[in-house]
Amino acid sequence: MKTRVLLWAAVILIGFVYVTSRAGWDFGRVIRPIARAGRLWASPDSARTAGLGADELNNIEIYKMAREATVYITSTVYRRNWFMEVYPESALGSGFIIDGDGRILTNHHVISGSNQVEVTLPDHTVHKAEILVRDQQDDLALIRITVAKKLPFLHLADSDHLQVGQKTLAIGNPFGLDGTLTTGVVSALNRNINSENNQGLEGMIQTDASINSGNSGGPLLDSQGNVIGINTAIYGPNGGSVGIGFASPINRAKTMLDDYQAGRSFKRPRLGVTVVYIPADMAEALELPAQAGLLVQEVARGSAAEKAGFRGAKQVVVIGNQQVGVGGDYITAIDGKPADRNDAISRTLAHRHPGDTLELTVSRGGKPVTLKVKLGESDERQ
Repeated sequence: MKTRVLLWAAVILIGFVYVTSRAGWDFGRVIRPIARAGRLWASPDSARTAGLGADELNNIEIYKMAREATVYITSTVYRRNWFMEVYPESALGSGFIIDGDGRILTNHHVISGSNQVEVTLPDHTVHKAEILVRDQQDDLALIRITVAKKLPFLHLADSDHLQVGQKTLAIGNPFGLDGTLTTGVVSALNRNINSENNQGLEGMIQTDASINSGNSGGPLLDSQGNVIGINTAIYGPNGGSVGIGFASPINRAKTMLDDYQAGRSFKRPRLGVTVVYIPADMAEALELPAQAGLLVQEVARGSAAEKAGFRGAKQVVVIGNQQVGVGGDYITAIDGKPADRNDAISRTLAHRHPGDTLELTVSRGGKPVTLKVKLGESDERQ
């Protein structure tokens, strides 16, 4: 009897070892149905949750890095009511740190007219800020806070070589919800819009990364986590995001930063012409050289362009549903580079200073003419 028991025990043991050693055996398969028997829901199998996707990991990595350098800006203006009582009125916005010493880029309209500017860091400490540079024309501002430690900061990319379709990430404080991340793509380039004070802003980046009130001044990042723009405005009929946001290209801020670092007072150069972009096919219809260019409409009195001998339109014609002044100079190149974009002048001036000289090639009466212009200074764009 004892021998029979030992024999059966040996058989059971051998059978158990054989079954559990087979490839693909999963003991969990036996107990999972039992464990689930009392639930109304089921957990995913581990094989179906094999980690996050590459794009998700990229978003997470960039957010962790950029979040620490994105700040919350509160600007306070003191006003008087009907009873002549003074009361504070606050505006909220975003900004981002560009060096370890606490310098921060933001929009001019975020701190415009402020009596007091405060910056809240991601660790929730609040610091008073000093305004270093105001650039109302391009809606840019540079401020600084003083802290006892070096701060994390973001790197500035080259926004001149962006492409429609590349990934964008926006970080800011929409409606006071600090540290909010949204993602999208570059939807279009070289958009011209009007800012809050009805100031024209040219060459803006359009993105569908959600931007709302409070995002202004925050960074627009590429897939490497570098800043390509400063979130500035939205198209929102009801005041909310509809997937059409605009950011100021970061290269526009670099000139301001270079002037500040060099100790120069920041002033924008001015050429002094109003132009209209003419594509190559329309140029032929206007009996101009068969290449894209900028047709001069008006030349401002006393401007650098007038001193250089630029000529404006002599008459107006209608092409399709557009009125165009003709008879003026047709700019085909600026400093040897084709003037084949509607923002060719503003892009060039973004890297120049008052007093610099530009060489422009124009077509006048069918003949090429070279004009050298010593740039003046003005609050106006061109």
